[in-house]
Amino acid sequence: MLESVGALTGSPWIYAVVALSVLLDVFLPVLPSGVLVITAATAAAASTTTVTAAAGEATRQVPSLLALILCAATASVLGDLVAYRLAWRGGDRLDRAIARSRRLTSAQERLGAALSRGGGFLVVIARFAPAGRSVVSLGAGAAHRKAKEFLPWSAVAGVAWAVYSVGLGYFGGQWLGAGWLGTAVSVLALFLAGTLAALFVRRPAHAPTTPADGAPAGA
Repeated sequence: MLESVGALTGSPWIYAVVALSVLLDVFLPVLPSGVLVITAATAAAASTTTVTAAAGEATRQVPSLLALILCAATASVLGDLVAYRLAWRGGDRLDRAIARSRRLTSAQERLGAALSRGGGFLVVIARFAPAGRSVVSLGAGAAHRKAKEFLPWSAVAGVAWAVYSVGLGYFGGQWLGAGWLGTAVSVLALFLAGTLAALFVRRPAHAPTTPADGAPAGA
């Protein structure tokens, strides 16, 4: 992978490609944005680009780890916001589509309960699950959750995902080498986190246990 995209990962254009991929994968979850971020970070662990300036030669790293994190996190939040606003204005057609999907309906109910309690940990966890970001963003918009309830957690989720993905690629490249092995192990770790997150998101919510009608409390 690194050989085929080596020219891209060594170019400033990698930032635009990463941002666009992360932005769009809320609508097209099949886009390998996480793999792309890891690949770029793995390249950053091993390569430097020599830049010739008027004052002489300077060496800098392309891509920059901080710039990668900022691009991925910002694009993640912007994509969530676009999906959220589109779902907010989706109308009856979107409501019927969500009602036909058990997954979307369940996620919407769990998200609403979590946000109403002032906790959006579900938003953060869902960011790592395959298509979880799409489900949560669309669910929050369709349910007309307030932006101040959803977007701060979306920002936390975007930063956490970006730091985790870049960290996997960088340290994988440092420890295992910037080749197929380092990239493959890092991607596997990303998929493992996604699998665990998906299990958490799909877990049915537990309704609070209340005494039966007419039964004395504590019976």
